[in-house]
Order: sequence, then structure tokens, then C-alpha cells
Amino acid sequence: MKCAKEDLLLYAVTDRSWLNDETLYCQVEKALKGGATFIQLREKKLDKESFLQEAREIKELCKKYNVPFVINDDVDIALAIDADGVHVGQSDMEAGDVRAKLGPDKIIGVSAHTVEEAILAQERGADYLGVGAVFATSSKDDVDVLSHDVLKDICKAVEIPVIAIGGIGKGNISKLAGSGICGIAVISAIFAQSDIESATKELKMLTEDMVRA
Repeated sequence: MKCAKEDLLLYAVTDRSWLNDETLYCQVEKALKGGATFIQLREKKLDKESFLQEAREIKELCKKYNVPFVINDDVDIALAIDADGVHVGQSDMEAGDVRAKLGPDKIIGVSAHTVEEAILAQERGADYLGVGAVFATSSKDDVDVLSHDVLKDICKAVEIPVIAIGGIGKGNISKLAGSGICGIAVISAIFAQSDIESATKELKMLTEDMVRA
């Protein structure tokens, strides 16, 4: 499965910080009902067995909604459950090695913060780039905020789709208009909201407007 540009419009990255009494499965389903176009399962603390079980269940859920499903960082888990692909950061396995391990048909996303990183990721076989942080973010405290100009330069430098990530919410999506991105990746703007489905619907509408602007 390869991802089309449209699949990357509203990319939801999971976070169990706001589960309260719900399951992650239930929250992801709400995001999918609201129109999320791509799901990344991001787990930093689960043991391997629980991660595998959860990944299998959410993979099936995404299949039902016909939405691509990738695993954050863990290439072995992605392989084990036959996920649609994997997203890796600069400090994780290099894109070329990921491609060698996963084969030609899986989706590989790579985080990039500079034009050089973006070009290299494309050369090594990345299918899309996650670029940021475009605004200040609480989910990563070691990431500098990227200027709008650098985001534009990255979009111009590569042919693969680029999504923006980091601190994006309904109040600042419009500021990304004209940058060349094809979508946004969000965590708290979906999963920290009291009504996940409605929040996702609103974000999707705002993102469509921003991409068209």
C-alpha cells in the first residue's frame, strides 16, 4: 500500500495521555469517524506484547475505514503485524535500512528539520516527510521551532509529500497556508479534546481550506 497525497491531509498521531476511562481503540475510532485520513500508532511505554495486541486491533480498525496505518519508530512491530508502514525520526533507523527491511510496498515516513535531511530521506526511499515543529509543542521539548521559510524550502526541495507537525491546532492552521504542505499531523488537537469526533471534523475542514488557500 502506498499513500496518496490526499491520505496525508489529516494525520492523527496517537497518545494515551488523555485516555481517561476510554480505550485507545475507541478514541482512534472517533478520530476516524471524524475524518482522520491517516493513523500513526505512537507508543513509548507499552510492553511489547501489549503493543503488538493493540497494533493488531487498530490496524484492523483502520482497514475498516480504509485509512493507512503506520507504527512510530518500531520497524519490528510494523513487520510483525504487517502494518501499512512505519514512521521514523532522525535518530531512529535510517530510511534506506527501513526500506530494505520492510520491502518496496510499505509506506515509510521520515521526520525532517532541514532541507538536507529532507533531500536525503527522499533519496533513501521515504514516501513522505513529517516536518516540524512548526509551532511550539508540549509533546517534544527537545525540538526547535522551524521557520515558515524553512518549511517552504523543504517543500520546494523534494517531490514527495510533506506534512507539518508540532503545536498545530485549530487556531493556527491557517498560518501554514502557502507553505506547500499537503496536510498536518496532530496529537493533542484531536486526542486531548473532549469531543474527539467533532474536533477531528473541524480540523479536517480547516486543513482543507488551508491546503487550498
